[in-house]
Amino acid sequence: MASTLSPMSFAADLRISVSMATFDDNFIALLRNAIEKRGDELDNVELQVEDAKNEVGTQLNQIQNSIAADVDAIIVSPVDTDATVSMNDDAQYTNIPLVYVNHQPINVDLLPDNQAFIASNEIDSGTLQTKEVCRLMEGKGEIVVLMGALTDQTGIQRTQDIYDVLETDECSNIKIVEKQTGLWQRTMASDIMTNWLSAGVEFDGVIANNDEMAIVAIQALKAVSKDMDKIVVAGVDATQDALQAMREGDLDVTVFQDPAGQGAGSVDIAVKLANGEDVPQEVWVPFELVVPSNMEDYANRN
Repeated sequence: MASTLSPMSFAADLRISVSMATFDDNFIALLRNAIEKRGDELDNVELQVEDAKNEVGTQLNQIQNSIAADVDAIIVSPVDTDATVSMNDDAQYTNIPLVYVNHQPINVDLLPDNQAFIASNEIDSGTLQTKEVCRLMEGKGEIVVLMGALTDQTGIQRTQDIYDVLETDECSNIKIVEKQTGLWQRTMASDIMTNWLSAGVEFDGVIANNDEMAIVAIQALKAVSKDMDKIVVAGVDATQDALQAMREGDLDVTVFQDPAGQGAGSVDIAVKLANGEDVPQEVWVPFELVVPSNMEDYANRN
């Protein structure tokens, strides 16, 4: 659907501010690159992209500063989706269009007409991932789960997807023996995996809410000489690092999330809203299952 939102021509320059949750994340970096690329393609659009450094207060300040500067539109990748109510109110008060990208705002069903949301439907991400893990494990065994941040809808939904799949008849004999939030980060997820392995936790699979955590799970497993042919590891995003891990036979499953579709789409929506045009308030960019048999199809898509 993002392709249907190509921007119309406009007379005046548009200033669009962008607040990214963090620059220190592989997928968010791809998303930011896509936003900046689309901005560069549009002669009459000026983007100002800022790093919220995973701090809610910093992001709220950035948005308030953008409003004070009377920008034409704001794009936000939220640090904490619970904080989006305040963002909505501030933007709506001054009638500045606001576009959320990637992380679903908690009040998505209550967005005013000049606000919108573009992402991939997280019900599909964890569902595709876990169904494939279930198939590879033949519907039985024990797994550990590395969760994303529980302050945003993405981490919450991807984890819920796992539980929903494991409640189905064909996957009900797979049990979660440990779960912990790694906040999407390699360092924290590595510490969690190392602790589980040191404690002697036994498992047949690892489901991580993103590729970054899946990759360090693999590294921790290989560091203690675990046989990777006997452990299923799954992530989400289909980043280049993840695809390389799959080529090496270590990562079994990932799910492609389209940063170009989301990033470019968010700019297109912001341009349309700034020009007073109507847009869909929710735009979904499909997730796609990636396994060794089709991984090379995604080699140049991130």
